[in-house]
Amino acid sequence: MSRLADTPLAALLAAHPCVADFLASLGLPAVDDHQPLTDWLALLPDEAIFDAGMDREQMLAHVGRLIAQVETMTANSLRRVSSLTLIGGRDKAGRPEDIRLTLKAGEIVCIVGPTGSGKSRLLADIECLAQGDTPTGRQILVNEQIPDEDWRYALDRKLVAQLSQNMNFVVDLAVRDFITMHALCRQVAEPEAMAERVIACANELTGEKFAPEVSVTQLSGGQTRALMIADAALLSASPVVLIDEIENAGVDRKRALELLVSGDKIVLISTHDPLLALRGNRRLVIRNGGIAEVIETSARERDNLARIEAVDQVVMDIRDRLRRGQRIEEDIAWLQ
Repeated sequence: MSRLADTPLAALLAAHPCVADFLASLGLPAVDDHQPLTDWLALLPDEAIFDAGMDREQMLAHVGRLIAQVETMTANSLRRVSSLTLIGGRDKAGRPEDIRLTLKAGEIVCIVGPTGSGKSRLLADIECLAQGDTPTGRQILVNEQIPDEDWRYALDRKLVAQLSQNMNFVVDLAVRDFITMHALCRQVAEPEAMAERVIACANELTGEKFAPEVSVTQLSGGQTRALMIADAALLSASPVVLIDEIENAGVDRKRALELLVSGDKIVLISTHDPLLALRGNRRLVIRNGGIAEVIETSARERDNLARIEAVDQVVMDIRDRLRRGQRIEEDIAWLQ
C-alpha cells in the first residue's frame, strides 16, 4: 500500500484507467497529477472528501482493492479454455452414464430429448462445473484438469455464460448505457464503440429492431435474447456459452451460432429445433436424465439441413407477410 501511496497520480492513471473512472465517478478533479497519490488526497477539500462518502485512508484502500480486482480479472481472462470434458454420472434410475466426452473451442454441441428428460440439468451441471456434487454425479474438467475453485465460484471469473429461456433485467438503463457499463467492466479500449457494435449485431439477429436509447426493461423476449447473444459473442470473456431453447425467441438462429463460434467459444444448445440440432457438430440424446447417445452429424444430414432451411425460409417469409397484413392465397409449391 505504501508503494501505491507514493506513486505519482499521473503514472497511476496511465497504468490503471479504472482509477480514473473511479475518481471521475466521485467528481474528484486532479489538482496536481504529478504529486504522489497521498499528497493529492491531502490537498482535496474536506467537503469533497465528505461528498465522496469515505475518508482519505478509506479512499486509498479502495483504490488498492480496485487495482487488485481488475488485475485479477485481466489475468483470468487470459487463461485460454481449449477444451471442456464431460465425465458421465448417472440417470434418474441410478444407471451409470458410460461416457467421457471432450468438447473443443469453436464447436457446437446440441442437446436433444423430450421435455423433462434432463436437458436443462445437463446445462446446469456444465454451468457450475460440477465435480460429482450435483444430483447426476457428473464431473466437468477444463483443459483436461479439475477447474480452480475461483472458476467455479467467483462471479467475476465465470467460465460459462448461460442464456436461459426467460431473461429479465432488473436495472432500468438504456441499452447503450447497459452495454457500455459492461464494456467498461471488461476494460475495453473503446467502450462506447463496442456498445454500438453489440447493439448493431443484436439488431441483425432479431426481426424487431430497437434503438440504443430504449430501456432494457422495455425489450421484447426476442430483442433481449438477441442482445445477450451479441454481448456473449463480442464482449463476454466467458469461453463457454450455454443456450436453453433459442428457437422461439425470434432470433436468426444460423447467424447467432456463426457469431458465437467465430469467437472460439464452446457452444452447447438445448433444443427441439431440427435446424439447430442438425447444425451442431454433435448432438447429445438425453433420456431419463442421462446421456443415452452421442450422434455425429452426418454428411447426409447436412444435405437435408439445406433442404429444411429452404422450407423454413418460406415459413419465415409467410410469417413476415402476415405481420404486414398481407394475404397468403397463392399455391405454395412445397405443400402440394
